[in-house]
Parts: sequence; structure tokens; C-alpha cells
Amino acid sequence: MIKTFPKGGVHPPDNKLSCDQKIVRLPVPEQAIVPLSQHIGAPAKAVVKPMDLVKVGDLLAQNNGFISANIHAPVSGKIMKIDDCIDVSGYKNKSIIIKTEGDSFAEGIDISQDLNEEIRLTPQQITERVASSGIVGLGGATFPSHVKLSVPKGKTCDYLIINAVECEPYLTADHRLMLEKGKEILTGIRIILKALDVSSAIIGIENNKKDAITYLETLTKNVPEISVQALKVQYPQGGEKQLIKALLGREVPAPPGLPIDVGCVVFNVGTVFAIYEAVQKNKPLIERVVTVTGKAVKKPSNFLVRIGTSVQQLMQAAQADMDQAGKIISGGPMMGKALNSLDIPVVKGTSGILVLPWEDSKRAEVENCIRCGRCVTVCPLGLEPYLLSKLSQKAFFERAEDEDIINCIECGCCSYTCPSGRPLLDFIRHGKTTVMNMIKQRGKK
Repeated sequence: MIKTFPKGGVHPPDNKLSCDQKIVRLPVPEQAIVPLSQHIGAPAKAVVKPMDLVKVGDLLAQNNGFISANIHAPVSGKIMKIDDCIDVSGYKNKSIIIKTEGDSFAEGIDISQDLNEEIRLTPQQITERVASSGIVGLGGATFPSHVKLSVPKGKTCDYLIINAVECEPYLTADHRLMLEKGKEILTGIRIILKALDVSSAIIGIENNKKDAITYLETLTKNVPEISVQALKVQYPQGGEKQLIKALLGREVPAPPGLPIDVGCVVFNVGTVFAIYEAVQKNKPLIERVVTVTGKAVKKPSNFLVRIGTSVQQLMQAAQADMDQAGKIISGGPMMGKALNSLDIPVVKGTSGILVLPWEDSKRAEVENCIRCGRCVTVCPLGLEPYLLSKLSQKAFFERAEDEDIINCIECGCCSYTCPSGRPLLDFIRHGKTTVMNMIKQRGKK
């Protein structure tokens, strides 16, 4: 039986243009721009200074609190400066700029492709290694992974859930990773099971990746603690709440509720591979797979990219047609963010670069709401997007809080389905941010 979440959702065209393209290693950039904030939580604190020489994997910035993450050198060379640079947020943030010289790795990092299945570290050592390696969620949320491995007192983890859904149209990085690094991913799952002291893991994959489902089912045939579950192709199937509901029927509470409140810990499949490399290869998070795709790209591709590489280099490698490019998005078309510069660097959360042609990037002309209720029908949280949007637009933020605006997962289903072309999510995001700041300020009093 193909499982899914019970409420809302949409099914945009898949447009998985790069699903058959094997992962190709992109050349090391001549310069790397490494932002100090590539994760949820406090920005890391630089531990290097201009003119210092670093090797690949050397620590550049130390985590600045429990919910923070270390940052390592993605290239070897000289620290040129620490300056404010524009990142994927569109704002200037502190970044370390490295001029590349050679490609020398720090001592102790295993860069071989040999599979290492023997897990020698203790649970505590695994968590410490994940923390020291700067591993964060690679599905886009960038939540520090060591925090998830540290189950709070009074909470119990029953299931480890591996998010291999990749429900965003166009993106194929996780799909290719499963096909090419399946054995490493399985070892990564076993590492996490050991760290959490849990005996059951479920890999959830949308049913449009049948080759990955078949391959992982073959690998797990004699591994009773790991199962593979095909899921209906229904966006946003990869949302944590929707995934847990689909697989286990459990309902994650409203914020500040977390998956652990219903006995689950969720990791993206790319994060699992990064944990494998950290624990088995002593390799910090210095590179990731990025899909570069879109109808304005001549050669849709999946690249293994060093953190700090410019979007410009990716665009050139995929032969993007800049004359046809109407919008460039970091991430997928539903939840990604439009970029205003090609000099923006790849960061830990960069899952894809999408290049849309002019005809696909134009917004529809905004018309009056016709009260059709489509946005309510497709909302996977059962909210009323038309109302939340209007309340935010009119600055009725207290009412928006009462209407549970902070429950919104910003999936974009409402805007996608609106026949009047109303930018519902834009206003809801503004309202949600404002309400969350209000709640924080109340907490300080």
C-alpha cells in the first residue's frame, strides 16, 4: 500500500530533468566564500585570521552554543579576509574568504572511496564526532545534527526516519546519492541507530524513484532493523510532520513541538551520508551534492560541490542560458529563494540551483480573492491561508497568532493553487516572522 499524509497537498509536475545524470565532482574553486552562518542557531565564531594558511578540513569557525555548528575549510590556501558578503538570504553576513592554493587535506581525513562498514565509535563518540564535523540537515532546514542525536531527558526515540522523499520538483541530488552511495547510506543509518540506541529505521521514498526504492530494498533485504517504504507522489510529502504522519500515523504537536515528542528522529538522506563520512572517514562537512537544473539549463546536472563555490561556477558547468534565464532560485520552485547575484556561494543547505526561463518565472497578475477555498483544501496543516495572508497584510498580528500562523510550514501549496495569483505565502511568511518575534519578546519579559 502506498502511504501518504491525509490532509491537503498538491502534485506539481516533477520535472526531474537531471535524474539520470550521475554525480560529477566540480573543480575546486579559485576562491571560496564561507559564511559563518550556514545553519539554524547562532553563527559560528571565526578562529582564523587574515593571512593564515589552512588545509581542507581545518576548523575555520567554532560553534557558538549548543544550537550552532562548526565550519571547516572547503579548500586549502590563504585566508584573505573576513568580511560581509551577500549570501543566500540576500543580505550581507560575515564570511571567511579563502584564496585557493593546491588541494591539501588536513591530516587524518580519509579521502578514499573505500567502503567502511565497521562502526567502532561509541554512541557518545558518534555524537561528538558529528558535532565536531559541523554536520547539519542537508535537506534545507540546516538544523545541527548533533542536537537531534542528543535526545532530551524524559523523551524516548522509537523510530529513526530517513527522509529520502525529495518532493520538490526538479531536484534530484538525494535520488542520485541513493543510487550511487546506497551502501554508505546504510552504514550511516546504522551509525545513527547506534547513537540513538534505537532498533528500527524507516526510509521513506516517493514512488517516482522506483530505481532507488528497488536498490535500497535489495540492500536492506537481510537487515531487519531497516525498512524501505514507498510513498505517494504528493507535495509536501518530505515535510517532517507529513512524513511522520504518512509512515506512522503520529501527529507532531504544533510549535514548539518536535518529532521527538512523538518518538521520532528524522534525518535527510544526504545528512546520513555526511554522518557516514564524518564517523567512518573523519571528514567534516566541506562539500555536498547540488542539482543544477531548469528549462533554461542546457545540461541539467548533479555536482559534488565544495562549500563556498560561487553559483556562477555551477551555472557555467551546467551550461545555463543566461539570455533565457528569468529567475535563478536556490532550492526548488516551491520553497526555494530567488537569488539576486551569481557571486553567492554554495552553503551547507544548498540542495539545488534552479534556472527558470522568463515565461515560467513571471508571476500571474494579482486579482481579487474569489473565496474559492482552494488554498484551504490544499493546506497540509488545515489552516486558512487566505485569512492568514489578509491578517498579515493588514498587520493584525495578534489575530494571526490566534489563527495558528506559526504552524505554517511555508510549503507554498496555497500560492501554487490560487487562481487569483495572490502571493499568499509572501504575506504569511511576513506575518509568521513577526508573530514569532512577538512571542520571543514576551518570553524575555
